[in-house]
Amino acid sequence: MLWLKVMATKQVLVLAGDGIGPEVTDAALRVLGSVAKASGSAVEVDQALIGGAAIDVTGSPLPKETIEKVDKASAVLLGAVGGPRWSGGPRPEAGLLNLRRHMKLWANLRPFEVFAGLEERSPLKNPRGVKGLIIRELTGGAYFGQPQERGGEGEESWALDTMIYHRYEIERIVRLGFQIAESENAPLTSIDKANVLESSRLWREIVLEVQRDFPHVPVVHRLVDSAAMDMVLHPQEFRVVVTENLFGDILSDLTGGLVGSLGLLGSSSVSGAPGSPGLFEPVHGSAPDIAGQGLANPIGTFLSLAALMRWSWQENQWAANVESAVRMVLADGIRTRDLGGQANTEDITNAVIRRLEN
Repeated sequence: MLWLKVMATKQVLVLAGDGIGPEVTDAALRVLGSVAKASGSAVEVDQALIGGAAIDVTGSPLPKETIEKVDKASAVLLGAVGGPRWSGGPRPEAGLLNLRRHMKLWANLRPFEVFAGLEERSPLKNPRGVKGLIIRELTGGAYFGQPQERGGEGEESWALDTMIYHRYEIERIVRLGFQIAESENAPLTSIDKANVLESSRLWREIVLEVQRDFPHVPVVHRLVDSAAMDMVLHPQEFRVVVTENLFGDILSDLTGGLVGSLGLLGSSSVSGAPGSPGLFEPVHGSAPDIAGQGLANPIGTFLSLAALMRWSWQENQWAANVESAVRMVLADGIRTRDLGGQANTEDITNAVIRRLEN
């Protein structure tokens, strides 16, 4: 266990995971240490295994010991899970899915932003000022619907996935979307496939019902296929988006292309209200091809750390300081290889810490 101060008032559990996960979470802990020291605050940091790293030691992608530590932490910071090493046995990704289920997390918040100085990395014609938030439902839809089956043989083989949504799952994520849109003084864009899917028709009905409690928040209903096109052509129109699990997974990765790299995106998986525990992680994968080389971009993890500070700890100034330091470092032209530069993980981390100290 690492202690940033003898007496701890905030607890974060770090699940470094696989691939570049340990590198980017170690970088984030250095940033956290700088912020905590400057504020004179106490933070307790503990670590546990998940994913392939956990399989290697315990045979399980989410060991009992990790779950016990999760239950004691006020927030969880995750690195990444998965890799080709574990293709023949238990799936490392099952550890992440089971963790979300255990923590009862039902909303994934994924902000995206074209940072000043990185406009040339975006494929957009006019990327300046593009900024938004994808709010993705996490517990329902095709990923968790049952039955999921395969059968038959040869030309008669078949596969079945079930997309199912319950009213309460839709209502709580939609209500959160309205609350965030109201706080941002922005319209709420609800994305579905109501012209084809019955689950989407229920989704749209519930959006209209919840809207009665937020009469001052405009709502725009969009079909997912045309919305995907317009997110590329007119991304400034998608300031606050709420959508179901599968569509949210796809569209939120699309924003990685808009901003220039998945390495720039952090995320929060939460339930309840701000002040509650959550799971915070960069959206990139484990990148086994560069693991251990110090080449990983830690920006997504820094932004996930800032989200942790703001949501679970309600330390808005801490979060703002980290985000400001990241913006200044990027504006200074310091770039990792995924952004066309030569800086390594340590270079970016040191630069962010210098900005925080100044």
